[in-house]
Amino acid sequence: MGWVTAFGPTMLNRWRNLSLRSRLTALSVGLLAALLGALGGALYAGLRQFLLHSTVVRVRAQAKPVIERQIGLRSDLPAIASDLGRSLTSRDTTATVFDRQGRLLANGRRLPEELAPRPPMPGYVTRALAGENELTYIAAQAGERALVAFIPLRPAPASANILGVVQLTTRLTQVDQILSRQRRLLGLGILATLGAGILGELWLTRTALRPLHRVNVTVQRIAAGDLSQRVQPPYAGDEVGQLAAAFDHMAGNIEASFAAQSRFVAAAAHELRTPLSALQGSIEVLQRGAQDDPAAARSLLQGMHREVVRLNRLTEQLLALTRLDAPESLRLQPIELATLVDDVMQRLQFVAGDRRLRLVRGPAAPLLGDPDLLTQVLFNLVDNAVQHTAEDAQIELGWRADSAFATLWVADGGEGIAPDDLPHVFEAFFRGDRSRSRRRGGAGLGLAIVQSIVRAHNGTIRVDSQPGSGTRFTITLPLHDLT
Repeated sequence: MGWVTAFGPTMLNRWRNLSLRSRLTALSVGLLAALLGALGGALYAGLRQFLLHSTVVRVRAQAKPVIERQIGLRSDLPAIASDLGRSLTSRDTTATVFDRQGRLLANGRRLPEELAPRPPMPGYVTRALAGENELTYIAAQAGERALVAFIPLRPAPASANILGVVQLTTRLTQVDQILSRQRRLLGLGILATLGAGILGELWLTRTALRPLHRVNVTVQRIAAGDLSQRVQPPYAGDEVGQLAAAFDHMAGNIEASFAAQSRFVAAAAHELRTPLSALQGSIEVLQRGAQDDPAAARSLLQGMHREVVRLNRLTEQLLALTRLDAPESLRLQPIELATLVDDVMQRLQFVAGDRRLRLVRGPAAPLLGDPDLLTQVLFNLVDNAVQHTAEDAQIELGWRADSAFATLWVADGGEGIAPDDLPHVFEAFFRGDRSRSRRRGGAGLGLAIVQSIVRAHNGTIRVDSQPGSGTRFTITLPLHDLT
């Protein structure tokens, strides 16, 4: 039993190690073989049943008129048994006659080439004497099969009186030849069909799995570092094509994410290098003796303090971007937009400075959000507008609402954003030549933080701008039923 126990896992492991194409081909061919075997078996069984039934009908049909004529002439069975047996016996069929007690009365076989009668199976003669008309079985002797049929002998067709029984033994040589030829034809047909099925299945699986092979090759190339590789399936209508198309989309997103990450790291390193270089230079000056000059030392320390503050602000902004990627960082609560704007309006006026801050009030707009983060959105957008408008310009803040969303905007009439810079204004550390200047020493993270906060609230933000015509940031947030 040990080899039986080890056989199962071994075959299972071998099956698992086969390629998908081999497994699909094996399963398809196995299913085809099972279906062909079942169909061939059903056809063979039907043909066999038909041939045997036809033989029984033929033998009974040939025997019936002879029996009726013999018994009609003389109903004394012992007297006519020998003639009846001889009349029903031919080269392929032999008749034996039994009386009412089941004793053998006559055997119709006279020539050696005639078929030898088979001894009746126990109980069949008794059952025929009891009136059963459709008694047959197949007997084999010396490698030759024969059909044995029993016919009750009655003085009249509908009579209940049974005089005896005739046993007819008929060769099945012709039937066996037909069945043997049918078995060969079915076997050859099944083998030919399986051969064609294997070839066809190999071609089909190769064609169907070609996109998967391309996916595999593309994955290996991407794993090797070439993120530009794509499957580009020629047909995307089937499931494999849809998988390949989805993989290409995912690969594109991964490439874009890696590129954005590389740009982010490079920009962050650049932003950190500037204050660190300034700190390093100031420290080196102090080490060379500037600490002995109180005025020079004081100036250097003030510069170092500004750079440390700048580093701290940059670090806080980077941490804020990181925290916004985690949904649990949001402290969501019901908010009325009008109340939120009124609460921060005075501080926004302070940020605007000499610029006129115009408020366009809208209807009630209940939201579900983090009030601190939404306040930061307003401050960042107003601060961005202040940086790019003249001191006597106007900055507009307003909102409107419909049945499902609240739309909030901050607009200015400042210098605008260059068309080439417009797609990049929400990227971290991006500063255009005009719209994202460093007049106030910013790191280019303000709008990136705004976009992250809006997305964390399941909202969207867009920017519309023309150089010299001002800029408008529009935020859309889903409304929330405060009741």
